[in-house]
Amino acid sequence: MSPTNKQRIRLSGGTDLSFVTAGVASDPPILLLHGFPSSVRTFRDVITALSKTAWVIAPDLPGFGESDVLPSPSFDAFGEAISELLEHLSVGPRHIYLHDFGAPVGLHIAMKAPEQVLGLIVQNANAHQTGMGPQWGATKAFWADPTTENEAEATGHLSFEGTRDQYVAEVPEDVVARMPAESWEEDWRVMQLPGRMETQRALIADYGNYVARFDAIAEYLARWQPPALMIWGRHDAFFDLAGTLSWMQALPRMEAHILDGAHFLLETHAAEAAKLMVDFIERNRK
Repeated sequence: MSPTNKQRIRLSGGTDLSFVTAGVASDPPILLLHGFPSSVRTFRDVITALSKTAWVIAPDLPGFGESDVLPSPSFDAFGEAISELLEHLSVGPRHIYLHDFGAPVGLHIAMKAPEQVLGLIVQNANAHQTGMGPQWGATKAFWADPTTENEAEATGHLSFEGTRDQYVAEVPEDVVARMPAESWEEDWRVMQLPGRMETQRALIADYGNYVARFDAIAEYLARWQPPALMIWGRHDAFFDLAGTLSWMQALPRMEAHILDGAHFLLETHAAEAAKLMVDFIERNRK
């Protein structure tokens, strides 16, 4: 069993990025990209299993976990930061795990070097208008008219209750009961550190720019048709289940699994997800 190796690098812009690796570099790399409001902690229960088959690279996105905030946070800037990490580690063709805010970052990297993508693993990650239901109304209003009042509505979830809701909103009680409270408690602790809330506000605004690129993403998927695995928690209050069909229509050969979990699927279904990922990576070895 390969131990997890926690490291830091100084990015060219002068800030530090925290990341962990596991496995051996001769195995196919997998880049694990977490979502809001979490960190590499999201992957704590799958890294060991993955490291037996793959070289695992799992960063804390800038302003999350133990990584420094960026002076001007955006998803493109995050993509460039993670690209710098991949270059630092001399990572070649790789699988990319997309979850929530990790999707704009991972797709930035994939579209920048499509020939370097061994496969996509999509876990409650949106890239389609169908994934954005009525719950996105206040955020869309803010993008269209970024007034102070609209920003307050769009960022109202930046609270302890809103952080917890990322895990438990609209999730059956028996599923919630299997989630450790320390997950959202740790996320909220980090969000209160200097510069972190400003990062979150900037990303909420910038997500509108990501949505504006959905057509370009559709063109990338149509042209390149990367091998893809979907593992999706069906009890997701933020990305509509209709979005899963859009993914499957965009990638007709995608292997899709809809599980009885939440937006943070790995909190309750890590073993099932790890097995599916290991099998997928084994089939896609090059």
